[in-house]
Formats: sequence, structure tokens, C-alpha cells
Amino acid sequence: MRVVTISATYGTAGSVIGPAVAGRLGVPFLDRAIPGTVAVELGCSLEDVLAHDDRAEHGLARLLAGAMRLPAASFGGMDMYIPGVMPLPAEDFVAHTERVIRQIAREQGGVFLGRAGALVLADHPGALHVRLDGPLARRVVQTATLGEVSERQARRLIEDNDRARAAYVRHFYRADSASPTLYHLVLDSTSIPVDTCVELIVTASTALS
Repeated sequence: MRVVTISATYGTAGSVIGPAVAGRLGVPFLDRAIPGTVAVELGCSLEDVLAHDDRAEHGLARLLAGAMRLPAASFGGMDMYIPGVMPLPAEDFVAHTERVIRQIAREQGGVFLGRAGALVLADHPGALHVRLDGPLARRVVQTATLGEVSERQARRLIEDNDRARAAYVRHFYRADSASPTLYHLVLDSTSIPVDTCVELIVTASTALS
């Protein structure tokens, strides 16, 4: 069963490339299904899980992003979320998310977007780990065009999301999500066409399996 993790900075078409790769490999694309499964396991609401999810619109990433704007929210060089905001400890949600990802990877395979998949599945046999990135200027143009927002709004959106998702990985995994050593393949999907990125990832995954 093929397993691919994709770490994507904002504006690099991860939500387009991921499903396309999954379709080519004949495995599930795992993004929105993960929080629902975690909610069932924890016996809590989907809203509670989304409050901690790094891919959700108002997830833990948003709180981390907000926390980083507060001088008191940084301790020892590590960006921290503000205690007391969450109804349940964020670590519980992250631990269950890890378990769900590992179980799905083992039983079904799949393409996993975000949630530090390259670290969670670092030891999974045959898993391909991919990073999608690109120059900020091109990501701004792409986001502004697709999202129909101004370039100023696009830049703020990108910077907030990048900062927050990087903080999620630093906080829970003590790692740098941008480090190329975490990935087998790093692609500039703002320059390389989406279809070509998909082809490269599928080829690499097949070679590893």
C-alpha cells in the first residue's frame, strides 16, 4: 500500500496536488477525514478537534500564530500556545491524530496532507515524504489570483499560515518543517506545473515501494 506525506506551504497547491496523487496511486486522500476520526475516538465534537487541527480554518495553528504575536508566548526560543484556551489538552488531540494517521497508513495507505506527516510516518516502510514550497512572491500572486484577494491580503494570509504551521511542528515535534532532511522530494510547485508535480511524486512513490 502506497503512503505519501505532503508538507505544503500556503499557496503551493497542496490541496490540489494531494488528491491528484492519491487518485493516481489508487489510495485515499487524507485531510478532512482525519479530524472526524479523531473526534469519534475521543468521544468529543468535531468542532473540538478542529480547534486543534493544523489544517483547519480556526485550528491550533491559528492560536499558535496569535500567540507568537505576544512577547510572553515565547519561552526558551519555543513558540507556545496560551494555556487555558483549549477545552482539552492539545497534546491529547495531537497524540490521537498521530495514532489515526499511523493506523490508516498501515491498513489502507494514503496521501496525507499536513499534520507533520513526514515526522509521524518517518519510520513507515516505503513512505514517500514530499515538501511543496516556492518563493514568497510567486505564492502571493498565486494566492491572490485563486483566492480573489489583494496581494497585500494574500501576503498576510501566507505569512500567518506559514508561521503557524511551522510553530505547530516546532512545538509538538521540536523540528523545523522546512528542513529538506525530512523529505525525499522538495518541489517548487509555483514554478513546476501541477500536473508535472503530480507525475514526479507518483514516480518517486512507485520507486520507493
